[in-house]
Amino acid sequence: MHVREFQTMTVKTIDLNADLGESFGHYTMGNDSAMLDIVTSANVACGFHGGDPEVMAETFRIAREKGVSVGSHPGFPDLWGFGRRVMPFTPAQIERIVAYQMGAAQALATYSGHRMTYMKTHGALGNLTERDPAIAEAIVNAVKAVDPNLPIMAIALSHLERIGRERGLTVFSEIFADRAYTEDGHLVSRKEPGAVLHDADFAAARAVRMVQNGAIETISGKMLPTRIDTICVHGDNAESVDVARKVRAGFEAAGIALRALT
Repeated sequence: MHVREFQTMTVKTIDLNADLGESFGHYTMGNDSAMLDIVTSANVACGFHGGDPEVMAETFRIAREKGVSVGSHPGFPDLWGFGRRVMPFTPAQIERIVAYQMGAAQALATYSGHRMTYMKTHGALGNLTERDPAIAEAIVNAVKAVDPNLPIMAIALSHLERIGRERGLTVFSEIFADRAYTEDGHLVSRKEPGAVLHDADFAAARAVRMVQNGAIETISGKMLPTRIDTICVHGDNAESVDVARKVRAGFEAAGIALRALT
């Protein structure tokens, strides 16, 4: 099992995270207040794919009041495409756009009386870290330059997960409750049908299976062993709150306690 265990306790624990703070100006994305009653960690958009200073400050404030851990969630500067389109930046440029967003998130978290505890890349940028070691290296460079003690939340079985650990960073391995997996353990492209899971009961049951088995469950039902520290429910879907609520209830029913990573 790769679910975290404590020497003084037999209760297994898992972190439940969501991508939040993705509204912008008058445009509302998701139901952050409801999600912050369910999750233990919130990945807060930094203004490039979503979010703005007002949204960020408010998200950090509510997360602090509700005892939810927070991390920066940098992505491509693509409000129109919500950060889900690959943009032609060089690895060096990616280092700087990630560092820039980490700085913004750190400032507004501090302003709101909260504390940044990890970094997780968003959307297309995060997906690139699965398969492109140069992009993964750029993310690691940015984190080490800004705060080498800050953990990275990385997609399980990704280059970022591997390179981050090789270079001495703390890395939390993440799987997704509401995304389908290919037979090699990567996320199914959002361009493909069935990439996003909308059935809350199915997503919850599968999430429990994956955590109990310490493995990613592929479309065919094959289990690929991997470390699992945290599981994500996206905050921008119509079903997000229902999925998150049922995933949490599923873990609790299975005796798996919910606890933030840091």
